[in-house]
Amino acid sequence: MKPSAEKQLSQTIRSGDDWFGKHGKKAVIAVVVVLAYFVVQALIPFASVPTGTRGVITQFGAIKGIEGEGLAFVPPWQKLTVFNIRAEEANIQNADGSTADTQPVKVSLTVRYSISPERVAEVYEKYSHDGNLSSYVQTAAQEVFKAVTARYTAPDLISERAKVSGEISSALRAKLVLYGAQVINIDMTNFAFSADYMKAIAEKVTQEQLRLGAENKLKTVEAEQKQKVAVAEAEASALKATADGEAYASVKTATAQAEALRVQNDALAKNKDVLELRRIEVEKIKAERWNGALPQTMYGSAPVPFLNIAK
Repeated sequence: MKPSAEKQLSQTIRSGDDWFGKHGKKAVIAVVVVLAYFVVQALIPFASVPTGTRGVITQFGAIKGIEGEGLAFVPPWQKLTVFNIRAEEANIQNADGSTADTQPVKVSLTVRYSISPERVAEVYEKYSHDGNLSSYVQTAAQEVFKAVTARYTAPDLISERAKVSGEISSALRAKLVLYGAQVINIDMTNFAFSADYMKAIAEKVTQEQLRLGAENKLKTVEAEQKQKVAVAEAEASALKATADGEAYASVKTATAQAEALRVQNDALAKNKDVLELRRIEVEKIKAERWNGALPQTMYGSAPVPFLNIAK
């Protein structure tokens, strides 16, 4: 039994020698590499923090400090995590809301934000290890959109869209500050209501345009009618003025003629010689026009021309 045990021990030693001969070099190299790594880390405990980031130094999970851009001292028992503070982008597609008059409304938002450098440790501990708050931004945007749209009726939401956008931006900025994020800008697109409501709005706009067109046409017709009336009144006034002038002139002429006749009659009545003078003037005119021939027939009572026998 004893020779057999010695033989087994001898075989085991030879097997170990064979394994070490085959794998010993690799094992030694691995150990040397690990030791070298720790030695290098101990002798050169530095790490690089890229531009636009911060380095979060942790020791066994606890935050020990925040390193700025550049070279950072990191002992072997500590760990450096690169934390992004550059602009991030969160896209919210078709955020749902409802107006004060219960009309469903949707909007798509693109929110660009970045982590405040002074709040890196807080964000790393509570929300994100790399500075990406996209999920928080999406949730906050949904909540803000619902809260703001609920304060407006659908018509007001359309007519005061700029004001609504401003309120959404202000509320979202205030909410994201709680997560250590600062909003760079917010873009809102696809601001829309349901298809039925948009159709109703389009029909209402069309009716309003038709109504305004009819009112404008009526105003035009009224203006034209007023213009025609004004022209007619002006023409009538002109005619009246002309007629009044002519009538006045006629009256004046008749009055003057009557006055002349009255004066003449008065003069004739007061002076018999004037009548005789007029009679002589008439007889003179007849004599100048007489051709010297006597009438062929004379009545008994007919006067003999130019024969005036004084008694």
